[in-house]
Amino acid sequence: MTDINPDHDAIKQPLRLTGACYCRHLTYLLKLEDSKDAKTTLCHCANCKRAFGGAFGLTTKVPIQAFRYDAGSGKPTIHAADNGMGSTIYREFCSKCGSHICEYGEQAKYIFRSVMFGSLDEPSALPPKGEWFCSQREDWMPVIPGKLAQFRKQ
Repeated sequence: MTDINPDHDAIKQPLRLTGACYCRHLTYLLKLEDSKDAKTTLCHCANCKRAFGGAFGLTTKVPIQAFRYDAGSGKPTIHAADNGMGSTIYREFCSKCGSHICEYGEQAKYIFRSVMFGSLDEPSALPPKGEWFCSQREDWMPVIPGKLAQFRKQ
């Protein structure tokens, strides 16, 4: 089969996604100029495991201008702490139900947001593209096969 449009990868694919905390007190919109502007990754570091309460963290990194809380949405509570490597990480969460919405580091707080994948209403629109801190992956967790494996870091 011949591709009708050989430049299809160069075509921008705008994407609008919504998300919310568990109780829907906090709601947000992701408005991406191109779906490639989002990067979903798994993180196996100890901080993400603790923050997510699981074997890994799963976030979608987007440009800050692509993320906004809806008008009429509640205001997030912001928790700041050392990430264990001497840098501050901020996590925004709902003060009513405790759901995390996003996180960002001190150096990037004016550049991007890492949105909690599970808070997206349609998370399958932004599948994972990579992993971080693979050396800290739980022994019982299998390596992710296929294309994702080539993006592994650390």
